[in-house]
Amino acid sequence: MAFIPVAVLALASFTSAAPSLFARQAITTLSPAQISAFKPYTFYAAAAYCFPDSTLAWNCGSANPAFQPIASGVWYVGVDESLATVIVGHQGTDTREILSLVTDADFFLGSLDPNLFPGLSTSIEVHSGFMHEHAKTATEILDAVQTGLTQFGVNKVTLVGHSLGGALALLESVFLPLHLPEVTFQTIVYGMPRVGNEAFADYASIGNTVTHINNKEDFVPILPGRSLGFRHPTGEIHIQDSGVWSFCPGQDNTNGLCTTGDVSNILEGREGDHDGPYDGVLMDC
Repeated sequence: MAFIPVAVLALASFTSAAPSLFARQAITTLSPAQISAFKPYTFYAAAAYCFPDSTLAWNCGSANPAFQPIASGVWYVGVDESLATVIVGHQGTDTREILSLVTDADFFLGSLDPNLFPGLSTSIEVHSGFMHEHAKTATEILDAVQTGLTQFGVNKVTLVGHSLGGALALLESVFLPLHLPEVTFQTIVYGMPRVGNEAFADYASIGNTVTHINNKEDFVPILPGRSLGFRHPTGEIHIQDSGVWSFCPGQDNTNGLCTTGDVSNILEGREGDHDGPYDGVLMDC
């Protein structure tokens, strides 16, 4: 495993000596059909690494031929007519860059901008670095999503991303419904770090529309640490070393079959697991 800076170790997650309520709940195994259902969205998350270089990137153009691009930057918006959904993909980053962001000495937990997130309680707080990155493109993405909904006559939006892209997608899952209340949303992300505090995790878990998939001993999902006030929302799926996909109920389930229990600190993680594979798909262009 690559050298891990001391500052990263200090921010790693810890496992409580007392098992959580959720750790005692049943861990369920996904069937092959359930795993396969994620694959189109896995390709879309990987395709985000290809934009804006090509809106005909292989991961979209070949794996998802029904995709119709609308706009792109270090993100993209388009419509998959076969899935009847607008797709919003946020570009991720490599492991060293995401570690730098989540361990930046200047980051803090802060309340969301009320102009972008009207009506939310100030008790809902998120990582300042993720919050600032999201704010750069929020209104532009909202406009592109509205165009897709109108132009193609669909009423569903799917948010995807890996690593930093997963964190931004989770913020979109809170932002966009505030401005498009009649639209159905689902969020499917991969290797996502923790984004906000418990109040944020509770809010993001409403409706159980979020799925965050973690691969084996990837340590990015245990950062920033719970000791700093961060929590994951519900909806974790953890891919075991055996290839079994386990659904982990609750927030930050400490069962050994779930990421928080399996990777109790960063030294137990493997940097190479961050990019996958996720059912055979690697997170690159």
